Amino acid sequence: TPDPISLNSLIHDMVEAGCEYAFMEVSSHAIHQNRIAGLEFKVAVFSNITHDHLDYHKTFKEYITAKKKFFDDLESNAYALVNLDDKNAGIMIQNTVARTRTYALKSMADFKAKVIENHFDGMLMDVDGIQFYSLLSGDFNAYNILAVYSTAKLLGFSATEILEKLSSLSGAEGRFQIIRSEKKKAFAVVDYAHTPDALLNVLKTINGLRTRNEKLICVVGAGGDRDKSKRPEMAEIASRLSDMLILTSDNPRTEDPEEILKDMMMGVDPAKKSKTLVISNRMEAIKTAVNFAQLGDIVLVAGKGHEKYQEINGVKHPFDDKKILEELFELD
Repeated sequence: TPDPISLNSLIHDMVEAGCEYAFMEVSSHAIHQNRIAGLEFKVAVFSNITHDHLDYHKTFKEYITAKKKFFDDLESNAYALVNLDDKNAGIMIQNTVARTRTYALKSMADFKAKVIENHFDGMLMDVDGIQFYSLLSGDFNAYNILAVYSTAKLLGFSATEILEKLSSLSGAEGRFQIIRSEKKKAFAVVDYAHTPDALLNVLKTINGLRTRNEKLICVVGAGGDRDKSKRPEMAEIASRLSDMLILTSDNPRTEDPEEILKDMMMGVDPAKKSKTLVISNRMEAIKTAVNFAQLGDIVLVAGKGHEKYQEINGVKHPFDDKKILEELFELD
């Protein structure tokens, strides 16, 4: 979220270009630093809140308070739309004067959906009693689809119009993006998951879709100069939910990559250490995972997703997980 002057300038340019709707992510940093001051939101959406940004907010309570302020400051003619399946949804709207609406997969809510069939290349969903097929996969994407559907309904669009558009929507770059190897009949998943909750979601999604006759190899690291407490937690999740784990560098920034990896190894169960490798060079880590992959195996490369660089000691070096995987699969 840019500063208030840049943000208003961008929105002005959108209006001049004939844009009628602007959708934006509002970060907790932006709320705390008043970067959205002066903006009036028609709909504010709360999806979930997890262990993140504690290097800035220091405590989870302060993180929640920053997010809550967004809803506290809404006008009475706005909508506060919250995911009722998240335990903190009630906290977000307890002091808002906006009109509150809810969405959920598991709870009774104003907007309801369920996943009927889930596959690696898409899923069949029921949204408010209407079945439709999405090109996206996993419960986390089902929540995102329902949030978009609910928002569009509040803005006055019809259910059939919304679902028709959503049915042709493909995934964002670096978010559960699949790269296939025709030679190995295996594939890789590139995902931006860089928090414990995000990593848990993507691994649970893969495990829910796979046959269990194949190996799941996970390549993951943790960023430097950020919240250190999530490092062992992420390693614990990855080691528990994959058949083989390769810990590597993410964006070490000004930290020693080896020290970051030591922090991560603290979370690996001793019983899982025999199936865990530590390779600080990310390129070598990905290459090792691909070499280990056999017929039908799945390689998850997590943490960087769409990013086209690796930040080391203040320098952003060209690095693209997806491109590297495509090149390695081509060589096999």
